[in-house]
Amino acid sequence: MTQAVLNVENLAASYRKDTVLYDVNFDMKGGTLTGVVGPNGAGKSTLLKTILGLHPSLTGSVKFFEQPLKRVKKRVGYVPQRGSVDWDFPTDALDVVTMGLYGQIGWLRWPSNAHKNKAYEALDRMGMADYAHRQISQLSGGQQQRVFLARALVQEADLYFMDEPMAGVDAATERAIMAMLKELKNMGKTVMVVHHDLQTVRDYFDHVLLLNRTIVEYGKTEHIFTRENISQTYGGNMRWMGEENHHVEHAH
Repeated sequence: MTQAVLNVENLAASYRKDTVLYDVNFDMKGGTLTGVVGPNGAGKSTLLKTILGLHPSLTGSVKFFEQPLKRVKKRVGYVPQRGSVDWDFPTDALDVVTMGLYGQIGWLRWPSNAHKNKAYEALDRMGMADYAHRQISQLSGGQQQRVFLARALVQEADLYFMDEPMAGVDAATERAIMAMLKELKNMGKTVMVVHHDLQTVRDYFDHVLLLNRTIVEYGKTEHIFTRENISQTYGGNMRWMGEENHHVEHAH
């Protein structure tokens, strides 16, 4: 029985006066790659932010490795939605990745060459070494996302939260991101990803959390990702996209 790396009990959250999450309970096992799936407005981003203390909770408790977040912060990494970042900030790709090391460097000290090398290696792993000194505002959306993920890699966390890392990126970037997520999993890391494309859920994630303001189902993808559960999550008014398209190779 592996220890739960994340334990969420009775979590609820609201925006203004609307309750967007209620009665959220789950334990996440280590070494898993979980897709968080649900309709627009289901509270997927809010779930990540509330778990991480970036959005206030109304009720509930969250434990990371059986500890409160402040004790294990260095073991937890977060990649927010690309749209929530000010990409006009005048800095280059290498500096953005190096910022991921501030837990190790300390805020007021300059990064050493060893830190710079680490950041450069992470860029290289995401296929972005040639862009190390490019201003982030000059990168494409897919390139910005790769830089963002390199920054998460460099943190060497044990548990990662990623909010729609594959939204609006090109096919090559999506493949690079998935290769990296599977590599993290193979290293024993745990990753929770908000994901919007139902057609790729089976190929990408070994666990799935179906969310519509509360958890509809959570568990192994092969058991949970069924027509009935998806229909329940999306309110039954969507054409199920799995079976008939499942064997069609997406045109890249």
